[in-house]
Amino acid sequence: MQIIDLRATSPSNAELARLAPRAATDVTVAIDAAADLIADVRARGVDALLDQAERFDGVRPATIRVHAGEIAEAMARLTPSVRDALEEAIDRVTRATAAQVPISVVTNLAPGAEVIQRWQPIDRVGFYVPGGKAVYPSSVVMNVVPAHVAGVGSVALASPPQKDFGGGVHPTILGAAGLLGVEEVYAMGGAGAIGALAYGIPDLSLDPVELITGPGNVYVAAAKRLVRGVVGIDSEAGTTEILVIADENADARIVAADLVSQAEHDEAAASVLVTPSEEFAAAVQVELDRLSASTHHADRVQTALNGPQSAIVLVADLQSAAAFSNAYGPEHLEIQTTEPGAVLDLITSAGAIFLGENSPVSLGDYLAGSNHVLPTGGQARFSSGLGAYTFLRPQQVIRYDRAALQAVERKIVALSAAEDLPAHGDAVTARFH
Repeated sequence: MQIIDLRATSPSNAELARLAPRAATDVTVAIDAAADLIADVRARGVDALLDQAERFDGVRPATIRVHAGEIAEAMARLTPSVRDALEEAIDRVTRATAAQVPISVVTNLAPGAEVIQRWQPIDRVGFYVPGGKAVYPSSVVMNVVPAHVAGVGSVALASPPQKDFGGGVHPTILGAAGLLGVEEVYAMGGAGAIGALAYGIPDLSLDPVELITGPGNVYVAAAKRLVRGVVGIDSEAGTTEILVIADENADARIVAADLVSQAEHDEAAASVLVTPSEEFAAAVQVELDRLSASTHHADRVQTALNGPQSAIVLVADLQSAAAFSNAYGPEHLEIQTTEPGAVLDLITSAGAIFLGENSPVSLGDYLAGSNHVLPTGGQARFSSGLGAYTFLRPQQVIRYDRAALQAVERKIVALSAAEDLPAHGDAVTARFH
């Protein structure tokens, strides 16, 4: 991995952001292609989706909408160990997500004057579950559970057709959907699937959704950017990231294993270590060389670790490490230091934070109870991961009685006159004169 040595410097936040290693991914390069695919789906519907599946997935599905019996069969065929793990994940994520649902609050501003803050679930949501280098039943859990907890009444799931399964959705994805009671599943992928969810396909009885969540490749990200405004989106998810803040007392073998675990996702995955100890950095590099050569996806891991998006960053102290992490805004942040809580107090920007050597990112990927759909590419500096709040809309309900309105009549008239909008004030005075 490349070494970035910041020990003798005092960079500003803006300079730290420029120095941060990033994957050379630009969603704009896929915009034109994604726009053409969405337009094709809007114009030709099912035929366009079938042609795109044949072109990009190497298979033409017999049907795009998955029959309920196929979902039930896939659920029944889950191996006991996988089913048990999925059920445990569903339970843990459900319990942790329940804490994210706000309660309604009534603010009494004066006698007879109140503002009610309530939270309403989105009516219909579409989930995208990718099907590229890996299979992601865990992403089904992470998308569907918070929507259910929020009270979303109608959901649709799209996942690319699989050549190895006759053009159907991967059976493990279907099994996870079945465990969660999802009955509306479509074998469609890429930008076309995003367009289908956003605009609907009458021939499939696919009604448009109001929000699309879930990760995907650069074309999926571009498509989500294009339909934003027609529907809501969670984020333009990119390749995975892990940033580990560690001091000289951390276990180099464990830190290296965690960096490798995320590099396993994709050649463009980012693995970053930030440490004030040059000796520890060297020890981690030795472990990385050993582990990356022997891991199952060795070529993929080594490409990711040696890419421009991965690095070992040497800093003067743990305060500087936290400052670098905040400027980077990692999707996953691990803190493996003697006093992780002290470092946590300095952290402002991260998708999810894992404290201590016994809280690896892999735990969060599956069974921590937290959500693994998180902001990437520095978006953690201004956005959050998926949760029940993603599927809720805050609404204010205003309720004044006659006396309470009359008490503020003169002030409303004064402000409406100051803004040269006298009819605003007239609408109030009309109730009393």
